[in-house]
Amino acid sequence: MEQLANVGSEVERALNWRNRNNAEYSRLAVDRFLELLDLTIADPKHRGRLRELTRLREALLDYFMGDNRFGSTDKSWRAYFYGFGYAAAMKRRPGGNP
Repeated sequence: MEQLANVGSEVERALNWRNRNNAEYSRLAVDRFLELLDLTIADPKHRGRLRELTRLREALLDYFMGDNRFGSTDKSWRAYFYGFGYAAAMKRRPGGNP
């Protein structure tokens, strides 16, 4: 949950920089979310979610660097990662268990 919240933070940065027409900073954020996602994929505790995680990686790359054949939007990515960010924030709160 927290790992995907961190990935989502970098996706948000990449979206924001791209919308501000700053390709360099957007690309740096893409590099960071790919690194975080690759670390998550490599983590043995996520073995049961490899298909989902690798499909997520494929769809993100398609959106940021490909032809967007999955039809993703900024809004859809924000919606996908919102739950992870919210759950991670609730977990950090005193007595917060999502």
